[in-house]
Amino acid sequence: MINFKPFKSTYLILFLLLNFQLISCAQKPVEIVKKVIGKSPSIKTGAERTNLYLNLLKGKNVAIVANQTSVLSVLQRAEVAPNVMGSKEVMHHLVDYLHTHNGINVQKVFAPEHGFRGKADAAEHIKDGIDTKTGLPILSLHGKSKKPSAEQLKGIDVMVFDIQDVGARFYTYISSLHFVMEACAENGIPLIILDRPNPNGHYVDGPVLKMKHSSFVGKHPVPLVYGMTIGEYGQMINGEKWLKNGIKCDLTVIPLENYTHTSEYSLTIRPSPNLPNDKSINLYPSLGFFEGTIINAGRGTEYQFQRYGAPFFEKSNFGYTPIANFGAKYPKHKNKLCYGVDLSSVKKLSAINLEWLIDAYNKTPKTEKFFGKTFTIHAGNTKLQQQIEQGLNAKTIRESWKQDIEVFKKIRKKYLIYN
Repeated sequence: MINFKPFKSTYLILFLLLNFQLISCAQKPVEIVKKVIGKSPSIKTGAERTNLYLNLLKGKNVAIVANQTSVLSVLQRAEVAPNVMGSKEVMHHLVDYLHTHNGINVQKVFAPEHGFRGKADAAEHIKDGIDTKTGLPILSLHGKSKKPSAEQLKGIDVMVFDIQDVGARFYTYISSLHFVMEACAENGIPLIILDRPNPNGHYVDGPVLKMKHSSFVGKHPVPLVYGMTIGEYGQMINGEKWLKNGIKCDLTVIPLENYTHTSEYSLTIRPSPNLPNDKSINLYPSLGFFEGTIINAGRGTEYQFQRYGAPFFEKSNFGYTPIANFGAKYPKHKNKLCYGVDLSSVKKLSAINLEWLIDAYNKTPKTEKFFGKTFTIHAGNTKLQQQIEQGLNAKTIRESWKQDIEVFKKIRKKYLIYN
């Protein structure tokens, strides 16, 4: 006769061990999934690290600087504990999330260029309004004023800044950050930046802005591509005393998790209407120069900042016709056939490409005025235009940036949060 007692004992031990493992899985579904599929830990944005900042907002009157990119994913755990793959992520807009959170009194929202929902053209005047979903007042930072007024900040206890940047100096969200920090400093209001990855954070390059050319398109003496997250950049604004009269903002940065400057990070939401995908974001620092020229850089097509062209270029195999579309009501050379260059398949850049700007200049007839009034503020100096007009090649021009870049890197190092 077989003795079942040892089998019963072993079965009981195995049963208890299995249940303990299942309970552990239920408690940490994300970590378990990562171990199973062998992936590195995913990046967590500052907005998603709610345990680090919700207590700073409870019982406070809060204002938020936000746009369409201000979202966080909230993990919804599976109803059946053992089914770790049953978890799913739900995207919430930060304003909606905080507005419905008990004990947090969201009072108003400040919107940067392109507006709260991110649908306005570049440089388009943004009006104040009311958010139809929450009923909150929306105050423009790209209208009559680019800085919150003392009246607008009256009664606000704390300000939250959560906007996705792309790491190019002429992308105006860092200018909005400057003015928000200045307003907070002047009115004694602490500012919390919920940090986000910089998709162009893997390199530093380009001409350094000369302060006599400071504008909303570039306020600070930094290279065109500065290789910092917006949280790191805010610390630099404070530390270098770039705010008016050298005042300092009471600043807290909620850092990213599992992020380095070389991390791959794909944006799922357009940071602005004419940056539709990762390719356009990567090429933007190089093709953004065209904003200050007569050349179309893809606005009015579905390949914004992934091509360039003009009707007066010599006929070629590649052509396109810009039309009025989402984010570009009045694109350059609207409804005209442009010949040019398709860049949608180029490899990821880790430096600014000047060859395209020089190529376009050489293809432009002398009867056409290539450089516009805004080229200097996009370049940050007058030298780049002069160098191109003198016929200098890209390598020589890039050599002229080196010393200024090295000086900046020493400054930048003091404010880095991530490797």
